[in-house]
Amino acid sequence: MIDGVVFDKDGTLFDFRASWGGWVQRLLGQIAVDDAHADALAVAMGYDRETQDFVRTSPVIAGTAMDISAVLLPLMPGMDQVGLAAVLNACAQDAVMAPAVPLRPVLAALRARGLQLGLATNDSEGPARAHLNAHGIADLFDFIAGFDSGHGAKPGPGMCLAFARTTGLAPARVVMVGDSLHDLEAGRAAGMRTAAVLTGIAVAADLAPHADVVLPDIGHLGAWIDSLR
Repeated sequence: MIDGVVFDKDGTLFDFRASWGGWVQRLLGQIAVDDAHADALAVAMGYDRETQDFVRTSPVIAGTAMDISAVLLPLMPGMDQVGLAAVLNACAQDAVMAPAVPLRPVLAALRARGLQLGLATNDSEGPARAHLNAHGIADLFDFIAGFDSGHGAKPGPGMCLAFARTTGLAPARVVMVGDSLHDLEAGRAAGMRTAAVLTGIAVAADLAPHADVVLPDIGHLGAWIDSLR
């Protein structure tokens, strides 16, 4: 039986390439001093400006704002890591997110099954709430946490365990849903089931060894949960 679902955000609720490619381009427009500098910053972030795509090792995929600022900092003289992370968060707050599926119907259908829903993202909590509010789905979540919410970042289990504490659910009766190894490792470390989705950068072969199931997107999650019941 599954009583609750913890979702990752980027690459899970929202299509990763469609959402964060635009963010990188806007960020480069803000912080790069010239085109060569923009190229160097893009390489550090694992983003190919020509193909407008991410490499599978990009820190943007599963890293925090502090992780991303750490790789950019050597290319940003005169800035400190905390200040640069604040610039990244300010840009992320206004990022235009592309839903991976029609989110409200899918999430509402899960709630109609009696499931409690949480969000555990390595994004900062402020931008995460802004993205959920922009798509009219924040009210469907019982728990929302970012890496800066006091529970640690993934792949640590802190956010997943905080969801279980907040809702009073046993971790074994919760599924963690994500598009990256960080998500799946966090869920496993918390004693939860794990479901991988393919709306991020990772492919099924990367995720399958760490997941109870690999789904095309979260629109298939309800049927899988029903099959367990």
